[in-house]
Amino acid sequence: MTRTVSAGGVAIGGGNPVVVQSMTNTPTADVRATVEQVRRLQASGCEVVRVAVPDRPAAEAIRELKREVTVPLVADIHYDHRLALAALAAGVDKLRLNPGNIRDPEKIVAIARAAGERGVPIRVGVNAGSVDRRFLGPRGEVTAEGLVDAALWEVELLERAGFREVVVAIKAHDVPLTVEANRLLRREGDWPVHLGVTEAGTEWEGAIRSAVGIGILLAEGIGDTLRVSLAGDPVREVEAAWEILAALGLRRRGPSYVVCPTCGRTGIDVPGITRAVRAGLAHLVQPLTVAIMGCPVNGVGEAERADFAILGGKGFGTLYAHGQVVQPKVPEERLVAELVALVLQEVGEHA
Repeated sequence: MTRTVSAGGVAIGGGNPVVVQSMTNTPTADVRATVEQVRRLQASGCEVVRVAVPDRPAAEAIRELKREVTVPLVADIHYDHRLALAALAAGVDKLRLNPGNIRDPEKIVAIARAAGERGVPIRVGVNAGSVDRRFLGPRGEVTAEGLVDAALWEVELLERAGFREVVVAIKAHDVPLTVEANRLLRREGDWPVHLGVTEAGTEWEGAIRSAVGIGILLAEGIGDTLRVSLAGDPVREVEAAWEILAALGLRRRGPSYVVCPTCGRTGIDVPGITRAVRAGLAHLVQPLTVAIMGCPVNGVGEAERADFAILGGKGFGTLYAHGQVVQPKVPEERLVAELVALVLQEVGEHA
C-alpha cells in the first residue's frame, strides 16, 4: 500500500478512493474565467484542480482563487523555481514540479523546505516529452527505465532534504511505455502514484487511449489519483475519469448506462432516447444504473438487474424500477419524460 498524502484535505494514497483531477485551460491570472472553470470542474466531480503558473501574475492569482473556490488547487510549475515559492506564499495546496526543466538541486531543496513548512505536498511529474537528456537511452530514445530514473532522481533529493509528502507521476503518449514505466515505479517505493496518458488527444481518441492506459494500471492495483488529458473542455476529462473508475468498479458518481448496441430487432430509437435521458439526469450524483434496451433478447435480464430501465418494443417501451415493471407499453415519444420523472421522484426531485 502507498503512503497517504493530503492535498488541501483530500487524502491521496493509503488505500483511499482514487482521486479525480483535472486542469484548467484558462489563463490563471484571469481570475474570473479561472474561477468559473474551476467551479464547473468541481460540479462535474473533480476533486483536485491544477492551474498553470507560467509567470508571477499567475502565481499571485492563486491567493484570490483560494478565496473564491473550495476545491484544492495545484500549481503547475516549470523552469523557474521562484514561481513555486510564490505559489506557496499565495496558499496553494499542492505543487507539481517537472524534473525535466528544474534541475538545480539547491533550488529543488529550497522548494521542499518551503513546502514542508506549509505542509504542502509535491508531485514529481515526469513527462516523456520533457525528460532530461541525462535519462534518455543511448540513441536519445525515451525508455521506461529512464523515465523512472528521472522521477527517482528528484524524489531522492526531496527525501534527503527530509521531505516525504511526495506523489509521483510518469506519463507518456505511448500507452505501453506509460504502463511499463508505472509498473517499474511501483517496485521502487510507496509513494502515491498519479496516473495519466499525456497528450492523449481530443475527446474521442484521447478518452480511449486514456481508458486503456489508466485502466490497465488501475486493474493491477496501481494508481491513487488520475487525470484524463484531453484537448478541449476539461469537464470532459472529469467525465471520462469517472467512467473509467465506474467501469472497473472502483468508484461511481451519477448514473451508469447499460445501452443496447442496436440491431435489426430494435424497435425504438435507442441512441436518441439514451442521449435525452442522459441530459435529463446529468445533474445527478447518486450512483444509479439505467438500462436502455432495444429488444427482449438481453433486455429483460438487463432491465431486471438495473435500478431503472426501458425495455423497447415496436414503437413503445416498458419501464422498470428495481427489476419490476412499473409502466407497460409506454409510447416511444413519452419514454424519456416518464423515465426521467420516475428517477427524479425516487431521488427526491421533481421533473
